[in-house]
Amino acid sequence: MFLKKLFLVAASAALFSACSVMPSGNAASAAPEVAAAAERLRIAMIDPTAPALGALVADDLSYGHSGGKVDTKTSFIADLLDGKSDFVTIAITDQTVKVVDGNTAIVRHTLTADTNDSGKPGKVALKILGVWQKQGGSWKLLARQAVRI
Repeated sequence: MFLKKLFLVAASAALFSACSVMPSGNAASAAPEVAAAAERLRIAMIDPTAPALGALVADDLSYGHSGGKVDTKTSFIADLLDGKSDFVTIAITDQTVKVVDGNTAIVRHTLTADTNDSGKPGKVALKILGVWQKQGGSWKLLARQAVRI
């Protein structure tokens, strides 16, 4: 009888520990939703409107630029709307999306863009790390950090 109980305890422990490391169905199926939100942000950065950007970024946004400047939601949107930060084109390559749990995702990609910041044409090539969070049923950019290639 003791061996039977010991076996059942061991089997239960193995089952529960295996379940704790397996990704949930929701986390795995969320990756396309996160990628779609990232694509909507790319488009909104080229053709910015306050409603589109506001719907895609979290109120607590921390947006780190490759030059060291850190924007909030308010300053990020304002700079895009007034042309201080003006993306003419943005191309995203090598994107990976890792959904950590049902509400958090890490997105990495390479961004190349033609810019016209404050009327001055330029080009950028950056590696981007974005942290997305599901808030109120929508994926929103919570944090972003860019580094020059």
